[in-house]
Amino acid sequence: MKRFDAIKEIMKSIDDELVICNIGFPSRELYDINDRAENFYMIGSMGLVSSIGLGIALSQDKNVVVIDGDGSLLMNLGSLVTTHCQNPKNLTWILLNNGVYGSTGGQDTYAQDVNLLKIAESVGIKSFEYGDLPLKEIINFNETTFVNYQIEKGNNNSSNIIPLSPEQIKNRFMKSL
Repeated sequence: MKRFDAIKEIMKSIDDELVICNIGFPSRELYDINDRAENFYMIGSMGLVSSIGLGIALSQDKNVVVIDGDGSLLMNLGSLVTTHCQNPKNLTWILLNNGVYGSTGGQDTYAQDVNLLKIAESVGIKSFEYGDLPLKEIINFNETTFVNYQIEKGNNNSSNIIPLSPEQIKNRFMKSL
């Protein structure tokens, strides 16, 4: 399954949760699949979607779902430790793991050589492979969770640039809080 279809599948489990999505194609694909004010689309800052999601989860009670990529996680690997130590009860971190930097040309990541699920487990985050349990059940756990979603390489090249400015994305998201 490619990322576009994986995001479609994830969004079937989303109701009023806040969704914070990784940069580039993942955000563009999410916008095409299910644009809503409760989605925060990263326009830049590769590697920081998990930190933004953590801050939002710590600031309020709604469930927060972070959609991240393996390349992005590898750029900010320390965020796993910080997330575990802060341990918000309302954060689910979904890793769309395709072993490449999908938004920058498909270059290989080291996720092909390391097990990011085991790394998340090793710092103490309750971790799952996608499909181990229904995603909605994982989202509703009363602890931080990490979900590795193994996907195929490839972008949905028909996904257009998001027609919202960063300020518009931020403002409508903040209103949804």
